[in-house]
Amino acid sequence: MEFFTYTLPNGIRGIHRQVRNTVAHCALVIGAGSRDEHPDQYGLAHLAEHAFFKGTERRRAWQVNCRLENLGGELNAFTTKEDTTIHATTLRGDFAKAAELIADIAFRSTFPDRELEREKEVIVDEINTYKDSPADLIYDTFEDMLFEGSELGHNILGRKAALMRYDGDAIRAFTKRTHTTDQMVFSSIGNFSAKAAEAVAARHFAGQPASQRGFVRAAPAPYRAFEKTVTKHTHQTHCIIGSRAFGISEERRLPLALLTNILGGPCANSLLNVVVREKNGLSYNIEASYTPYGDTGVVAIYFSSDHNNAEQCIGLIEEQLHKLRTVPLTARQLSMAKKQFIAQLAISSESNESYMLGAGKSLLTHDGIDTMEQVYTKVRALTARQLTEVAEEIFSNMSRLIYK
Repeated sequence: MEFFTYTLPNGIRGIHRQVRNTVAHCALVIGAGSRDEHPDQYGLAHLAEHAFFKGTERRRAWQVNCRLENLGGELNAFTTKEDTTIHATTLRGDFAKAAELIADIAFRSTFPDRELEREKEVIVDEINTYKDSPADLIYDTFEDMLFEGSELGHNILGRKAALMRYDGDAIRAFTKRTHTTDQMVFSSIGNFSAKAAEAVAARHFAGQPASQRGFVRAAPAPYRAFEKTVTKHTHQTHCIIGSRAFGISEERRLPLALLTNILGGPCANSLLNVVVREKNGLSYNIEASYTPYGDTGVVAIYFSSDHNNAEQCIGLIEEQLHKLRTVPLTARQLSMAKKQFIAQLAISSESNESYMLGAGKSLLTHDGIDTMEQVYTKVRALTARQLTEVAEEIFSNMSRLIYK
C-alpha cells in the first residue's frame, strides 16, 4: 500500500508513506483558515499561525525557532482560506523531535502579548509588501469581488487597524473554536515504518483532549459576473479574467485542471503563452490557474502587459476560451495534453515534502487519498467531449479585473 492511515483516540487522523530517503517530512494540517473567521476576526487565522512560533508552556520563542534549525532541519507554517499547516523537515533520526515540536506549538502555545505586538509589525510589513506588488494584490482583490458577501470574500492577511486590536485571548478563542481534533491530520513521509510513524504520533498528539467542530461553513453567496477597472498608476496593465469553478470534491475538477493546464500551464507550449507571448510578443507573463476550495473554486487567467497592448491580449484570450468551449480537441491534441499533465504530476510527486502536504490535505478533505497511478488512470480516461462541456460551463461567464 502506498499510504498507511490511522486514527488516534481523540479523532486526529494520520497518514504515512515510507520512502527510502535520509530526510523526513511531517505536518499537522488543520482545517481552519480565514474562511472560518467572523467579520470582526479578519486576519486572525494568519496571526494565529505566526503566533504559534512565539513561545509555548515549555519553550520560549528562540527555543521554538532553534529546536530543529540547530539540527539542520526546518520548521515553517502557512495559512490558506481553509487550512492552517505547520510543517517540518529533518533528518530521518530527528522525526520524533519534529513531531514533538509541532504538537508543542499547536497545543501549548501561550501567545504572549509582548511577542504578539512585535509580530504584528512583521505582518503589517507583509501587508505593505502585497500592496506594493500589483501582480499579487490583484489576485486577492479579484477573489474578494468574486466571493463578495461570503466567508471567502476577504483576504488572508486582514487589515492593519483590525490586526492591532487582537491579543492572546482573541487567538485562544479563535483556535478553541476552529482547531478541533476532528479537523486535524498528521501527515508524514520518511524511511521508517507506518507502525513507527503511528507510535510517534500517538506519543505526541493523542494526549490532546478530543474536540469537534461546532459550526458548518456557509455556502458562498450567489455570483454575478463583473468587469472593473481600477486606476493604480502602475507601469503596466495587470489583468485577471476568471470565474467561480468546481469545489475539491467534484469529479469535474480533474477535467478543469487539465483544461487550465492546456490553456495557461507552466509549459512554454500552453495556448496562451504561444498566442500572446511567442507569436505576438505582447506579454512577458501570462498564466492560468485553478484553485479548488471545499465547495467552490476559482479559475483565473492573469497577464501583465504594456497599457497599449492590454485590449489585444484580452481579445486573444477570449478567442482561446471560445475555441475550448466550441471546438473539441483532436485525438492527438488530447493525447499530448494528457501525457504532459501526467508527466507534470509525476515530477511534482518527486518532491516528498509536496507529496506529504498533498496527502494530508486529501485525507482531511476526502478522508482518503488516490495513489498516483489512480490519478493517472483518471486523467487517461478523460474525453474531448468532457473537456468541451466543462469549458462551456466555466468559461462562458467570466469576470474581469484590470489594474492600470
